[in-house]
Amino acid sequence: MAEIHRVPAEVAGPAGDPTAPTRLDAVRELRKPTPEAEAPAAPKAPPAEKAAGPAAPTAPARQPKRGLTRPLLFALLPIALVAGGYFYVTGGQIMSTDNAYIQADTVGVSTDVPGTVVAIEVHDNEPVKKGQVLYRLRQDTFQIALDGAKAQLGTVHDQVLTLQASYKLALAQIEQAQADLPYYQTVFKRQQDLMTTGAGTKAAFDQAQHDLEATKQRVAVAKGQADTALAQLSGDADQPIEKNSFYLQAKSGVDNAQRDFNDTVVRAPFDGIVTNVDAIQIGSYLQASQQAFSLVSTSQMWVGASPKETELTYVRPGQSATISVDTYPGLEWKGVVDSISPASGSSFSLLPAQNTTGNWVKVVQRIPMRVRIEDMAGKPPLRVGMSVTVDVDTGHARGLPDFVNKWLGRDEKPHG
Repeated sequence: MAEIHRVPAEVAGPAGDPTAPTRLDAVRELRKPTPEAEAPAAPKAPPAEKAAGPAAPTAPARQPKRGLTRPLLFALLPIALVAGGYFYVTGGQIMSTDNAYIQADTVGVSTDVPGTVVAIEVHDNEPVKKGQVLYRLRQDTFQIALDGAKAQLGTVHDQVLTLQASYKLALAQIEQAQADLPYYQTVFKRQQDLMTTGAGTKAAFDQAQHDLEATKQRVAVAKGQADTALAQLSGDADQPIEKNSFYLQAKSGVDNAQRDFNDTVVRAPFDGIVTNVDAIQIGSYLQASQQAFSLVSTSQMWVGASPKETELTYVRPGQSATISVDTYPGLEWKGVVDSISPASGSSFSLLPAQNTTGNWVKVVQRIPMRVRIEDMAGKPPLRVGMSVTVDVDTGHARGLPDFVNKWLGRDEKPHG
């Protein structure tokens, strides 16, 4: 509809006023319709083929479809809580610690005798077998001592034979003296009777008496000699020489000299790997029991672990363990808890903790534990000091929380 602008009426001017037609034209101009107020154009007629057909039904408005994500999440939430609670209660059987390292029998190779090194039979980091020669000392002095001990043994052997012969001789002298004794007793009795009747002489009587006493003395002397020889023969004249005390003493001297001689050749006490061999050279003089170099076992190995005291609640000797070595990712060794130390590691330190002082701070202690390695065959070589992780199967699940156990009246305290 055309917009009408009302203009206030003006008083007509006098006749002949030239401005009157101008105001009338202005009113007409204001009454003309504006372009925005013009009626909209009629819609165009549809094409003939579309106009001829029936009118298409109008589709209803589509309602937004509700997704299944939220119901699924609400349904899975209790399942996840139940599953998590189950795994929590039934889990916790594995005690794991990474404060563990490979240990092995290690010995400083030495010998009981002093001497000069004349030969070194191994090289640094060389695998050796039990009984293999490692190095040798000069043997001249020990060979002389061994020969002297053997000579002394031969002398003692002859002395024992002499004692046996002396004993037999003393026995023969006893028999001879005892055989002469009845004759001299008869002669003495005869001379005694003659002296009683006055037919005998004093000289004959004295001679008979002397012979009888001398024969008795020979028997006593022979018996004393026999007893002396028998005592030196350990009370058994028929005893083998090898069991005689004098012979055994001399034999011990030979054995000692032989041992010293054998100790000049140093051999490996067990299978292992020698290290720090360069610490000695040919010509070096070693004192008795002085360490030459080290030998580390390749068979007698174990894991030395130090778990926290709070982690040992259900750990017992004999429980199975799994050993993972940092050097060999993905490989595992089987083990068994061999023993648990009766004291903490700090108890053996040079300056153990004094908890009675005023500045005491509680620190969780670590208890040394030894784990035996069961399956070393066919596995990569292990070396002393390698870092490992030990997982011990305690066989004891974590269980319900303490307040639940108390509510149910259960006793979940560790025993044994």
